[in-house]
Amino acid sequence: MSLDFSISHTCITTQVIIAGDTQARFGSYRFLPIFFCIGGVMEWIMINVRIGRETFYDVYRRKRAEREYQQKIVDGQIVLDQPAAK
Repeated sequence: MSLDFSISHTCITTQVIIAGDTQARFGSYRFLPIFFCIGGVMEWIMINVRIGRETFYDVYRRKRAEREYQQKIVDGQIVLDQPAAK
């Protein structure tokens, strides 16, 4: 008993796109669902996948807080304690 697991040379997405003659119906918008799914996967990775100890959004929130703190120092809302001169 032999099983034939031959893989065709065309991608499944290419077959789906060609199957419905989407070129005539949707024009350049025919790829929009594919890019929408790719964007969703990228967003999920940015939220859930940790590189080291941080995700993309952990870094983003930390950098934003640092920028806000530096701006408050520049605006004079926060005064840093200066050591007394000896």
